[in-house]
Amino acid sequence: MSPARPAELLDRLRGALEPVVAAAGLYLEDATVAAAGRRKVVRVVVDLPDGPGGVGSDQLSEVSREISRVLDDVDLLEGAYTLEVTTPGTDRPLTTPRHYRRAVGRLLTVTTRSGGTVAGRVAEAGDDAVVLDVDGRRQELAYADLASARVEVELNRTEQD
Repeated sequence: MSPARPAELLDRLRGALEPVVAAAGLYLEDATVAAAGRRKVVRVVVDLPDGPGGVGSDQLSEVSREISRVLDDVDLLEGAYTLEVTTPGTDRPLTTPRHYRRAVGRLLTVTTRSGGTVAGRVAEAGDDAVVLDVDGRRQELAYADLASARVEVELNRTEQD
């Protein structure tokens, strides 16, 4: 197999992995290939397709095995590689409506394009805007007006909070 250009390789990689990840009930968030000495590192980030919750360790293990099998079968990568399959970290920026839907119930810190900062819990997330509960008051923010948003880690929060 002739070596592919980086963009072509990533397109082919995503094309091979998306059906496998979808069959596992997950969403392919990202797939990258990076050099690590003489080896390559294939990093695959998977997530639930929508709504709150998390990917279980059994589900992650199973999709990792399937991804490994597919990569071996389609022979996209020349030479040895290390496969890393993970879920998005809590510090990932929220950039799509799907990310906001996944954060329903979570505490966010949002920076608006005008430079303001808003902290609140995600009550709803639609296609064009997110609704935050800010100190008991609902505030709707259009995605187009947001510069950045991140989920805040809450170590002492219970599900009833």
